[in-house]
Amino acid sequence: MTGKSVKDVDRFQAVLNSLLALEENKYCADCESKGPRWASWNLGIFVCIRCAGIHRNLGVHISKVKSVNLDQWTQEQVQSVQEMGNAKAKRLYEAFLPKCFQRPESDQSAEIFIRDKYDKKKYMDKVIDIQMLRVGPRAGNQAGSEPR
Repeated sequence: MTGKSVKDVDRFQAVLNSLLALEENKYCADCESKGPRWASWNLGIFVCIRCAGIHRNLGVHISKVKSVNLDQWTQEQVQSVQEMGNAKAKRLYEAFLPKCFQRPESDQSAEIFIRDKYDKKKYMDKVIDIQMLRVGPRAGNQAGSEPR
């Protein structure tokens, strides 16, 4: 193990699992499919495997993807998803999403939507202070304690 103890890895995994148990994170941040097991840690969101693949294609300058179960996480990465979460991310990145918008079903429409959402920031509320959003109160319940 590189610099992380088994205790840290277990603690980080427990925090991630508690975050995934929150109602706001039980569905993919992009397509809303149930049971996401991947995350874009720098965006602070949980996504399904299909959307994770699309996020990877955006490039690491936009989205940094990890598996919740298969990859090892750092404190910084866990803290990022802990501070944001899917509900806050939607308030930020989907602020101007049309009310009649239907979530993408095909791979092609999902890719277009995700690129519009995070790369072009088409629906983003650019007035919201991302740092304030990250440290403000969660939309749902608090999930465990902050990793140390």
